[in-house]
Amino acid sequence: MYVCSCFGVTEQQVKQHAEDGACTPRQIASACKAGTDCGSCVRRIQAILGRGACPRRELADQGQSVLTDLADAA
Repeated sequence: MYVCSCFGVTEQQVKQHAEDGACTPRQIASACKAGTDCGSCVRRIQAILGRGACPRRELADQGQSVLTDLADAA
């Protein structure tokens, strides 16, 4: 079933991107453009993502920083 008609993105594709680590609609958009044109699919993407396991979300829920310090990465 199509989630994003603008870019032909299916529910299965959104789920696959979520399994690959996309935790938010914005990350899904970066992966496949879904939600970046008319925006009517964003709520559906949010529903698909739900409150599933996401390492960054779990850190945020615990009050920890979810952003990496670029100085640490260098």
